[in-house]
Amino acid sequence: MHSTDPVILTRDVEAAVVPVGTQVTLQKGERAYITQSLGGTYTVVVNGNMFRVEGKDADALGLEVAPPPLTPAGAGPKPVEDLEKEVWDQLKNCYDPEIPVNVVDLGLIYDCKLTPLAEGSHKADIKMTLTAPGCGMGPVIAQDVQNRLMSMEGIDEANVELVWDPPWNQAMMTEAAKLQLGLL
Repeated sequence: MHSTDPVILTRDVEAAVVPVGTQVTLQKGERAYITQSLGGTYTVVVNGNMFRVEGKDADALGLEVAPPPLTPAGAGPKPVEDLEKEVWDQLKNCYDPEIPVNVVDLGLIYDCKLTPLAEGSHKADIKMTLTAPGCGMGPVIAQDVQNRLMSMEGIDEANVELVWDPPWNQAMMTEAAKLQLGLL
């Protein structure tokens, strides 16, 4: 969703300043321009500054809050291969608020390891990087990755580690990401 029409904040809402990640409160009644709506989060511009608003706060933007995904009752534990595919699919819902490409296609996820904890329970260890080491949004993006993993059936622990070796470069992006960003 990208619109040239502003939305008026219907209530005070917590947001992260992009690109530094500092938490602030945007005030009810302020004009916000939604510049990106991907992966259940919103990037908005208010008074010339960019902010990230979590999906749980969509109502402050006059939008409907998406319900949590439903898990089929009595489905039982999944094979680890199926769970790993679901983890990668879930990670494709995480976005840098300044780049309209998910963290997987950007090549930011270096490793995903699932370790069994008990029957139907796993720990997910993720190693990821950022497009730039000084990105203040790093902790916000890493927290988004962890929150999404913890919301999954079969994942009971999630550890997200930011790493800098090897340094990220554009060659790590998928062809689709390069195409989307006009790099091909």
